[in-house]
Amino acid sequence: MTGSTEHSTTPSACCDAGTDPAPAAPRLWTVDEHLADVLAAVGPLPAIELRLLDAQGCRLDEDVTADGDLPPFDNSSMDGYAVRTADTEGATGVYPSVLPVVGDIAAGAGELPRVGPGQAVRIMTGAPLPPGAQAVAPVEWTDGGTGTGVAAAAMTAPVPDEEVRVLRPVAEGAHIRRRGSDVTAGTTVLKAGTRLGPTQLGLLAAVGRATVKVRPRPRVVVLSTGSELVQPGEPVGPGQITDSNSFTLTAAAQEAGAIAYRVGAVPDDAERLRAVLDEQLGRADLIVTSGGVSVGAYDVVKEVFETYGGTARGGAAGVDFRKLRMQPGKPQGFGRIGGSAGVPLLALPGNPVSAYISFELFVRPVIRTMLGAADVHRPVVRALCPAALRSPAGRRQFLRGRHSAADGTVEPVGGAGSHLVGALARANCLITVPEDVTELPAGSEVDVVLLDS
Repeated sequence: MTGSTEHSTTPSACCDAGTDPAPAAPRLWTVDEHLADVLAAVGPLPAIELRLLDAQGCRLDEDVTADGDLPPFDNSSMDGYAVRTADTEGATGVYPSVLPVVGDIAAGAGELPRVGPGQAVRIMTGAPLPPGAQAVAPVEWTDGGTGTGVAAAAMTAPVPDEEVRVLRPVAEGAHIRRRGSDVTAGTTVLKAGTRLGPTQLGLLAAVGRATVKVRPRPRVVVLSTGSELVQPGEPVGPGQITDSNSFTLTAAAQEAGAIAYRVGAVPDDAERLRAVLDEQLGRADLIVTSGGVSVGAYDVVKEVFETYGGTARGGAAGVDFRKLRMQPGKPQGFGRIGGSAGVPLLALPGNPVSAYISFELFVRPVIRTMLGAADVHRPVVRALCPAALRSPAGRRQFLRGRHSAADGTVEPVGGAGSHLVGALARANCLITVPEDVTELPAGSEVDVVLLDS
């Protein structure tokens, strides 16, 4: 240790002795530095034109303007009778307004009968308002043409020379949906950046759009590595564990807005891993792996990624492997593999909690960036923690917790172990302890990353 210290502090001495200086300690990246480096290398996917249902979950890349009015014409909001208001003044159940019915209008009708003074036209919900009409008397306000003078619950079949008794006055404009009352022609109905859900797609259809220009949902390929992994439902032998990471990360990618493909577990075999990656490159906008990023003797992930070469940031290998000032999740990998431009790849630790927290901190923002989302990060709030907390020096720690919005508090869930998936499933947030803090007394205020928002 002494000689090593001398070499590190007195370069000339090592040269005199004819020996090489001790290698510099690997850089420890902060969480913020790594995230900034990752996000600087990705951007929104190129916009494409999609049919409406294919665009669900995507974000608009254009403002959408209505070419016409919605509704496109005045129409009835009720089943009833189109009337002139003067003809219903003073109407009561005892002294109804008795009006001859001069026509019927169904939804989609073309030719419309005119409502003259002292007349009514039977009309259905959504049907265009006929000329001369000023209001619609709902069928419940009439006898429905039965001649009984008793309020009807529904329309009767058309009868020649039918009369209808209106049992109460009808105000002008009552039960009419006016043309353009929802959207007027020339109005911007959806702005670029809007996420398209069911109601937005319905609006696009209503204004006559069959296709729309969007930022597509990124295609994310998820795979776990490790010969110890078996699939759920299969027998677990000695030294084996069930693969949960690929399910957790695939579901998380889908929740973030991606189209996710779960490949499953790949054994610690360089040739097999390389073949799987080559097979998946054609359908991936992003690849996410878990496992094999530490210094284990049998980790083949680094070996395989180095064979792609030439596209990583700041190095010759395809993927840079780094150590971060965080717990859990210290080892991380990031770069591009395949082709001239390459597909972005994030290599996450294999421990389940480390993998999920790494996804939330680094992969989710990448997916949101590719989607063209305005805010790519989970919301962060301040909360009071009634429990005392400890954290290793120089590490930003992310503890699982249960946040209560009602009283603004947060409770740790489980311990700090990166294998505790039971505690992880009960958590709805991450409690953040900064790098320069090793202890927080009970009742301290902490930053909380909300996972369910």
